[in-house]
Amino acid sequence: MTHVTLRSEFEDLIDPYAPVGQVGTGFEFTEGPIWHPVDQYLLFSDMPADIRRRWDARRGIVEVRRPSNKCNGMTYDGELNLIVCEHATSSLIRERPDGRREVLASHFDNQELNSPNDVCVHSSGAIYFSDPWYGRMPVYGVERPRQLGFQGVYRVPPAGGPPKLLVDRELFDQPNGLCFSPDQRVLYVNDTVQALIRAFDVEADGSLANPRVFASGIRSELEPGLPDGMKCDQRGNVWVTAPGGVWVYSPAGDLLGKVRLPEMVANLAWGGPDFRTLYLTATHSVYAIPTKVGPHHEPYMSGRRGGAGASASSAAPAPNLTGADMQLDPQRCAMIIQDLQNDVIMEGGAFAESGAPAHAREQRVVDNVRRLSEVARARGVVIIHVWFIVEQGAPGVTLNAPLFEGLVDSKAMVRGSWGAAPVSGLEPRAGDFVVEKMRMSAWEGTRLETILKATGRNMIINTGAWTNMSVEHTARTGADKGYFMIVPEDCCSTMNADWHNASVNFALQNVSVVTNADTVIKALG
Repeated sequence: MTHVTLRSEFEDLIDPYAPVGQVGTGFEFTEGPIWHPVDQYLLFSDMPADIRRRWDARRGIVEVRRPSNKCNGMTYDGELNLIVCEHATSSLIRERPDGRREVLASHFDNQELNSPNDVCVHSSGAIYFSDPWYGRMPVYGVERPRQLGFQGVYRVPPAGGPPKLLVDRELFDQPNGLCFSPDQRVLYVNDTVQALIRAFDVEADGSLANPRVFASGIRSELEPGLPDGMKCDQRGNVWVTAPGGVWVYSPAGDLLGKVRLPEMVANLAWGGPDFRTLYLTATHSVYAIPTKVGPHHEPYMSGRRGGAGASASSAAPAPNLTGADMQLDPQRCAMIIQDLQNDVIMEGGAFAESGAPAHAREQRVVDNVRRLSEVARARGVVIIHVWFIVEQGAPGVTLNAPLFEGLVDSKAMVRGSWGAAPVSGLEPRAGDFVVEKMRMSAWEGTRLETILKATGRNMIINTGAWTNMSVEHTARTGADKGYFMIVPEDCCSTMNADWHNASVNFALQNVSVVTNADTVIKALG
């Protein structure tokens, strides 16, 4: 089956000949797909049959809940609790891994909700959901009269409480799929009856403003399909179910192309170990298609069972670290500022004759690290200063390598001296960590990994001096330990450009993502 390219950008997202694989079939009507990022399985609903099922590559399809209260849209929160829209109970439910159920929303203004349909979670923990009345129709729900006289979109606050209506009561006929843009500044909501997608600005308090039509005319007299499920990819493109399969719109609202499927598609979600497989619930079947692009980051994608104390290097999904499309979850990130001490890179320091001060100026390393660290702190990234510190006379330093011999001979990096102090502008701030070492790698004999595990960080922004020694050694070991290593090369320096470039262009390419400060700042949101 050939997909339809309408603009060339479409082929950067999916191969026009990408195979459509059938995961399973024989169901009544499939909905609500969601991928578990740790246990690596797809969960989906067979709504009329009142069954929830899961699929994984080892066991295939198995039944996990019957009855399922005719559940529809599903997602996870940041702690991997399942958030479920239930048609039969007109409720939004949180299901914890131990089986406990919590009603998040069931009424508005003392009247039952219609039937929560689709749901997404903001990084703040707030939960947004749509409430058409399909769940009060036969087959897809339980036929019964409506109590509300409108169909809305709601927000449940991070701490819980009554749902807040976010839109004008008359705006939607049947609000359905909804998703955030990558920066969470826009919420998209589609309307199945009106066959369009609306965009809203997300205000600081979580409310919605500036409603406008993002895309319209999503219908056809020749093929079945209407707006239903909807997701946003990492580049901000909107993928929505539509006639013939899935239509893909650019962030500007241009129709880029169409993903073709043999059955009418109801919903979609990315999954797989690298989140590069698009799973689609399509009437009687579930399909899988490989894509070149993945989803924008959602809170559950870095969730870990057991909360913040769980291991940072557990099987969390691989983040998108590709070029200008890099996306970094600040809550998974730590920034290392290593060896940017006076003796290392400043004129008058112990190693000034190495050429290090000149290369640090050429790289603007102090300015770039300061700029990046300020943004990182503001986004919630953990900042870790790693300093090479020895006592007077350098006891405990083994003279097994020229670097350590030079350090002892130069009487460098002595605790309390000007040379051991951080360069001006890179002093620790309140809340930062300081790690001391006596080897090249930031890991060797230090408490670095203890801090990373305690704070739940598995992505390391690796900066400092010297590129081909401390930075490279830290990146190599971090990669071996299972951490994602990111090296903004303009935040690193060494003795000269040749040594720097050799490390950046060869060794570091194999163990880290080499990028620059501006890209990392953008990726942090």
